[in-house]
Amino acid sequence: MTQTAVARLRQAVSRIRDTTRDRTATGRGAQDADDVAGTFATDGALGFDPFPFLRALHAAGSHAVVIGQVAGIMHGSTELTGDLDLLWDGTPGEARALREALVIAGCAEPPDLGHAQVAYQVTGAGGDLCTPALSWGGLDVTACLTRAVRADDPSGFAIRYAALDDLIGMRRAIGRPKDLRRADELERLRT
Repeated sequence: MTQTAVARLRQAVSRIRDTTRDRTATGRGAQDADDVAGTFATDGALGFDPFPFLRALHAAGSHAVVIGQVAGIMHGSTELTGDLDLLWDGTPGEARALREALVIAGCAEPPDLGHAQVAYQVTGAGGDLCTPALSWGGLDVTACLTRAVRADDPSGFAIRYAALDDLIGMRRAIGRPKDLRRADELERLRT
C-alpha cells in the first residue's frame, strides 16, 4: 500500500513534467492560484519535484505531514498540483528540523516559522508550512499529525501524509471549489 502511494506520486511528478514541458513561465505564483484550477495552473508546476524536500525532511528527523493535493495524489487522486503543503505541530523542536530540511533542500532564506502559516521555496517545490493554529474552517487538525500514514520510498526515506478521512475533512472544512471537488473524488476512492 505505502509503496503504491509513493509510486502514485512519482507518476504524478512525471505527468506534471510532461504536461508542463512546453509551458512558458507567466510570473503567476501560488498566491495567484485560483480556487478552481489550483496551483497546477501557476508557475509552481514548472519543474515541480517534491522528492528532494521530502527526502530532506526525513533526513532532518521532521515529523511534518504532507497535506493538500500531494497527499490526495498519494491516496489516488488524478488531479495534478504545483505545490507541496505540510502540516507541522509548531513546536521548537519541529521548527529546528524543518529549518534544517529547508536548508538541505536549497532554501536560501528559511521563513519565520513563528506563524500559523508561512510560504517556503526549495529546489523543486514550494508551498505552505501550516500548524494546527491556522484557521481550518472550524476543524481541529491536531490529531491529523498522529493519524498520518507512512509511505516508504524504495530509495530509503519515509513520507508521512494525511490519512484519507483527515484529508477529506480538511478539504470540506476549507470549502473552496477545488477542495470540494477533490473531497468528492477522494470519497469515491474510498468505495
